[in-house]
Amino acid sequence: MNQTARNLQLKDFRLIEAIHETGQLALAAEQLSMSQPAASRMLAGIERIVGGAVFERHPKGMTPTQVGLTLIRNGSNLLNGLDQTLKEIRSLSEGLAGTARVGSVTDGAVAFVVPAIQQLKRTATGADIHVDVAPSDVLVEGLFRGEYDFVLSRIPPGYDKHQLDVRRGRNEDICFLMRTGHPLARHTSAPLADLAGFEWITQAPHSPLRQAVEGVFVSSGVALPKDIVNTPSMLVMIAYLASSDAIAPIPRQVAALLATNRFSGEFVTVDPDQKIIVSPYFLISHKSTVISAIASRLRDLVVAAMNQPAA
Repeated sequence: MNQTARNLQLKDFRLIEAIHETGQLALAAEQLSMSQPAASRMLAGIERIVGGAVFERHPKGMTPTQVGLTLIRNGSNLLNGLDQTLKEIRSLSEGLAGTARVGSVTDGAVAFVVPAIQQLKRTATGADIHVDVAPSDVLVEGLFRGEYDFVLSRIPPGYDKHQLDVRRGRNEDICFLMRTGHPLARHTSAPLADLAGFEWITQAPHSPLRQAVEGVFVSSGVALPKDIVNTPSMLVMIAYLASSDAIAPIPRQVAALLATNRFSGEFVTVDPDQKIIVSPYFLISHKSTVISAIASRLRDLVVAAMNQPAA
């Protein structure tokens, strides 16, 4: 039995399948682009290996024996499995399937990663995409541990930049998000002093966004708000804003998403009367990491979007 399994080859099963489909040796040979004598010799070899006839010959064609039916049934499973395997391999090599793991700061995820995934999924429906949104220190640490194919983040101190491939950076333009019924909501912009007069919900003091916002307030001689809730959670922020007069400094791309969609309530944005720009984040890969074709396609789409002029 083991010897038989070793002697039978995929081409043998393909011939058996072709004869079964066409009912004629000549037609099967034509389908497989081989001569009829070669097909006849191959079939004779198969019958010697299995020790019996695979097909019964009739004036009008060929029908499978019980041995032949067994070979057809199991051969069909084998060939279908092989065809599916080759299809999956082609999809992987062409970037139509596979896994990509991406990390991003919030602005980068909203502005570039989400649209890139949507564009990728138009052709790569088999892609398995994982996206984490986290602070830059978490993202870069994960990149060095091999948890991400690439990240959109800043580079915290203490990491060897020589090990990283760093591409186009983008700044975050900050506005303030609040519920539609907020006292400031009827204005398109507000002085820093007015913004400081309300409760804030925002990122932790060490975060780049918080530092950029506080830097503008301090340089303008405006006292910082005294009533602040600190959270990295976008969900907590949305829930808090929807049920209070708190305001949140937030990247404009993220604010636009929240203000034009109805999540836990309706939101509007108000601009500070002075521009607040956060230090840029970058698309970063680790030079030693070989990423999959699907991850490479996704990265190219993100790079292309980041290279477009800012709106």
